[in-house]
Amino acid sequence: MDIGRSFSYVTEDQDWVKKILLGGLISLIPFVGQIYLMGYVVEALRNVIAGRDVPLPEVTEDFGGKLLRGLLLSVITLIYFLPLIIVSTCSGIGSSVLPAVMQESDASGVAITSWGVCFGCISLILGILAGLHLPFVWSKYAETGEFGEAFKLGEIFEMLKSNIGQTIIVALVSGVAGTIALLVGFVACGIGLIFTTFYAQLVTAFLYGSLYRRAKGTAL
Repeated sequence: MDIGRSFSYVTEDQDWVKKILLGGLISLIPFVGQIYLMGYVVEALRNVIAGRDVPLPEVTEDFGGKLLRGLLLSVITLIYFLPLIIVSTCSGIGSSVLPAVMQESDASGVAITSWGVCFGCISLILGILAGLHLPFVWSKYAETGEFGEAFKLGEIFEMLKSNIGQTIIVALVSGVAGTIALLVGFVACGIGLIFTTFYAQLVTAFLYGSLYRRAKGTAL
């Protein structure tokens, strides 16, 4: 898996500047823009899986298709993170209720702290598990275009188990790409953030696609 190329393959497209600029501008459209770019990432990811990472997909073509694919990917991602959301919500409710229930008890402070630590650990574990599955979840959907493919948990878990080391590296590099995007974007008076974030999403698409190809035994 070529980590270095995940950052450079975008620039191999002769129209990459125009596409990044268009993508960044589209992201400014409230809600719709972000969903649309998720659909664009699905197309880019599918191309990486197929070994056609360059050129990048056209940004303005098939608006409705990209919007639908982005919406479905958002729903898929939400479902995978739903346990984390539920646990975090319960933790927040408990943290608000416990002080009132135990206000006259000497053990209230210990109980509240224990509650927070317990749910914090559970949330961390759930977040890590969901995040590690994400490359394979996104890739299975991108490759087939079928919503149900993203929930073939047995296949997805086997891919993760067989490639856990590479998956962790992908997660770390993707996080680094996002951090760099934030830093560079803020340096550029904040305006650059809309473009660097889109660029980082394409880096992630390459990483996810390369990992998925490796997991399927099709990568070199």
